Amino acid sequence: MKQIESTGMTRRDFLQGCAATAVTLAGAGLFQGCAIDPVTGQKQLMLMSRDQEISLDRQQSPFQFSSDYGVTQDNELNRYVSGVGRSMVPRVHRPDMPYNFQVVNATYINAYAFPGGSIAVTRGILLKIDNEAELASLLGHELGHVNARHTAEQQSKGQISSILLAGLSAAVETQGAGLGDWAQKLGGLGQGLFLSKYSRDNEREADALGHQYMARSGYNSKGFTGLMEMLNEMNTTKPSSTQMLFATHPMSRERLDAARDRDNGIYRDTHSLSLYRERYMDHTANLRSMKAMIVKLQDADHFLAKEQYDQAEGALMAALRLKDNDYTAQVMTAKCMLIREKNQNAAYHAGLAKQLSPQENQGHYISGLSNLALKKPMQAYNDFSACSRLLPGNPQTTFYQGYALDMAGKKQRAARAYAAYLKEIHYASNKYSQYAYKQLKAWNYVD
Repeated sequence: MKQIESTGMTRRDFLQGCAATAVTLAGAGLFQGCAIDPVTGQKQLMLMSRDQEISLDRQQSPFQFSSDYGVTQDNELNRYVSGVGRSMVPRVHRPDMPYNFQVVNATYINAYAFPGGSIAVTRGILLKIDNEAELASLLGHELGHVNARHTAEQQSKGQISSILLAGLSAAVETQGAGLGDWAQKLGGLGQGLFLSKYSRDNEREADALGHQYMARSGYNSKGFTGLMEMLNEMNTTKPSSTQMLFATHPMSRERLDAARDRDNGIYRDTHSLSLYRERYMDHTANLRSMKAMIVKLQDADHFLAKEQYDQAEGALMAALRLKDNDYTAQVMTAKCMLIREKNQNAAYHAGLAKQLSPQENQGHYISGLSNLALKKPMQAYNDFSACSRLLPGNPQTTFYQGYALDMAGKKQRAARAYAAYLKEIHYASNKYSQYAYKQLKAWNYVD
């Protein structure tokens, strides 16, 4: 029997590793104890420390940003949104958290926060907002989730323990397209995987905090009611582009009514303040000039989710006719082409995406999958190696490096990559680990 250098993996190791995937909370480094709620000042049961919140954020937010096609290249827009968010930080209950505010390229309508203070808004939701006060309300609401420690609270109730226990190996399922299941995996590549799903109580508390933060920061309180009116209207129609928003942030008429009560009550003295609509319009002019193209991408998302690939391709071609240098449009087109087994076209559009945003992961990832489909293993290997540099920590990238080397006949290097993959996922059983193990066994690297 051979053993792979530095791993020493045997069949017994593999089977023991599979059993070891049922990690306990104690094994994950969590502990039960009391903490002071930063908002209420009351004692609360809390399993997650501040440092663990920040660690979870740093571990998972890069993967969510990547699945949302990365941070916008419109630096001015990102600076503007970040400035609005940072202007509220001195008024929040946890001003010492390492906040950052990003605009991500995704076109679905959403905003989200990670527990350490990473907050993102999509291009889709920015097109629905009418003024800066509404933007401040949106960011204030997400700040409310961070400050009320809602993710940590869910962890303490055992509602999201799988997020910590799965860690980055969750990327196996979101970015695991391949071995014949393109449509299953590529239609919604990672969308929303790492996002907390809040309760209605969480939403009410985040609303109250967000309203407080924006009003104390010098905005007209009617910006918050405007945001709630927009969300309530979308909730009644529920187009596909808002499904993730309301899956993670449950909406109700009660939230709108509560916002109006606060607006007409404790925040009525802010009505003389500005909504800063002109300033918002000035800073979002470039984004709004792309609205027609973004709407086409939203249509394509809708068709992809329904597996209506003819219609999806038509919407994507229409989007590219409007703006062919949009990274998101090129990646989405490459995914659609790959699903449809138009592999050469998929490689072409993925190549354009890599040129447009070489620092973003998805273009390289889809290019790698396309090159595998085209039987160009070393080109695929180079793509997945770029993924490893750009977004380290995804075990699936390691698997595909091994798969590409395997296809190229480079058995020893492939074996190392397969062994590394199995170790990264703690020998959990899935079709990729089974394939990797089968190859290692066939090559006599394990018993």
